[in-house]
Amino acid sequence: MQRFELFAVLVGMVSAAAAQTPVPAPAPAVPTPDIYLARLAAAHIPIDATAVVVKPLDGGTLLWSANAGRPMSPASTMKIVTTYSALQLLGPAYTFRTEVLADGPLAGDVLRGELYVRGGGDPHLVVENLWQLVNRLRGFGIRDIRGDLVLDKSLFEPLTHDPGQFDGEEGRAYNVGPDALLVNFKSIALTFVPDSAARVARVMVVPEISGMKYPRMVPAVEGGCGDWRARLRADINDPMNIRIAGAYPLACGERAIYLGALEHTNYFAAVFRALWERQGGAWTGKVRDGVVSPGARLVATQESEPLSSLIRDINKFSNNVMTQQLFLTLGAAGGEPGNPARGAAAVRGLLAARSIAAPELILENGCGLSRIERISAATLANVLADAWNSQWMSEFMASLPISGVDGTMKARSVSPGVAHMKTGMLEDTRAVAGYVQAASGKRYIVVAFINHPNASRGTAAHDALLEWVYRTG
Repeated sequence: MQRFELFAVLVGMVSAAAAQTPVPAPAPAVPTPDIYLARLAAAHIPIDATAVVVKPLDGGTLLWSANAGRPMSPASTMKIVTTYSALQLLGPAYTFRTEVLADGPLAGDVLRGELYVRGGGDPHLVVENLWQLVNRLRGFGIRDIRGDLVLDKSLFEPLTHDPGQFDGEEGRAYNVGPDALLVNFKSIALTFVPDSAARVARVMVVPEISGMKYPRMVPAVEGGCGDWRARLRADINDPMNIRIAGAYPLACGERAIYLGALEHTNYFAAVFRALWERQGGAWTGKVRDGVVSPGARLVATQESEPLSSLIRDINKFSNNVMTQQLFLTLGAAGGEPGNPARGAAAVRGLLAARSIAAPELILENGCGLSRIERISAATLANVLADAWNSQWMSEFMASLPISGVDGTMKARSVSPGVAHMKTGMLEDTRAVAGYVQAASGKRYIVVAFINHPNASRGTAAHDALLEWVYRTG
């Protein structure tokens, strides 16, 4: 066979073999959240001011991220780190205990000596619980206290807290600081209830504050609700002497102004005295901070709800002071008084023990109401993944707001029930972090941060991202 013929035969054999070898299909394109990116662009928020992680939990294929390792301000999504750490370190059945002790003789129904209240850091010692504690004291046989009411707050180190430091709104309830004997979030609800027949709005204060002065009713007017606070012309600078010079629009229905301006010790004293006297008790002493006398005897206790219930209030309604109470309690778990540094050390130790690297993590109070707290989207996604695989997954999952159903996700533009998602909001920050169950049935972790002056316009972008995961994942 000539060389040319041999070459032709060989070429034919190679061509035939190539024809039998399948050509690899091109790799499928990775889906990108175009609607999310478009909403960011419409809000004039550059992608460089964001951080996102979308990753599957149970075999899904959707995977997308941007700036995942960048330290970001997380706002209230930092509460995920604190509440999950508490579940792991304290357990879901952990309760906070408030104790009342006495060190003087009880002659008949007269206590001649000090009455001590020892704080256990309860984040949810609301006025109803304090009322129960007062009833237990009355049941013990005490009617007349002839001594001081001594508040033992030694579970936490004394903290210097300026309620106006963060944003200048020192009277707002969300700026209330922690206290080992926190009662009712140290808040006062000034509630206006319209009475159209009498042409007035009746004013109620909850809880009742001994010595507080306020108008029992204010004039009511017709017209739209609008800026009803401005129309009231309320002077609330002195919370013990509320003045109202304006009128309340009937169209507003029932509304409330929440105050948090009283100092912790004086607030406790005013609420306790009102409850005590309403139950027929007498008290001639004063209130002061101190520590329980070694010889004092226990006369009454009040247990909180279990931690698994408390973190529902924290995460669903983004309660700042409850989270700070929890953060300091973690710091006190080693036997020393709780402080922010010990709380942060407890959280870092928990993350390290569970192999979650977080070199960029900065903790100040654990609740996200901070100018310095930082975490990356990747680290927060790893915390959520660890929570999903932990023994307390169901308790943690139940604490997160549900899209279209409750908490801070109730009014969001996300399909109802598909997202269990913690939200976060500061002036220059918007954040979401949690879980989305896609229409396919697969579950995904989603973490998204915006840190930008236009962050307030970015809520629609985050909602679009969650909806994209639901429909695409």
